[in-house]
Amino acid sequence: MRAEDYDRVYALWMSTPNMGFNDVDDSRAGIEKFLRRNPGLCFIAQREEDGQVLGVVLAGEDGRRGYIYHMAVAAAVRRQGIGTLLTNRCLKAFEERSITKVALLVFCRNEAGNAFWEKQGFVLREDIAYRNRELVRLTRIDT
Repeated sequence: MRAEDYDRVYALWMSTPNMGFNDVDDSRAGIEKFLRRNPGLCFIAQREEDGQVLGVVLAGEDGRRGYIYHMAVAAAVRRQGIGTLLTNRCLKAFEERSITKVALLVFCRNEAGNAFWEKQGFVLREDIAYRNRELVRLTRIDT
């Protein structure tokens, strides 16, 4: 994924139900910053004929753990292996960086997303509580 893919990727994200974004981190500037910090960890799948984005995964690492932040596949091409392909590219890139564990968050209401990640081998942790704190005011954008 490159910064110039932003408009096409953002359009896919906004058309994918049950995802969560915000106006700062997921803005053009926020994604450009993220891509600079995490080169080689974010991927898109696109149709060769017209460049339409069919799937995208946004991932990063902190030197210890890998994180998958946003994964989306266009509804019309789901169940064709695109999500699995993107996941495997990410996991391979993490392994090449000696990352030993990968985490992600999925809304509980996102049944399709939770089923996908379970099929990919990601287990549900019921022994932890996820907490966060905003350091700047963020406007949520839920799809």
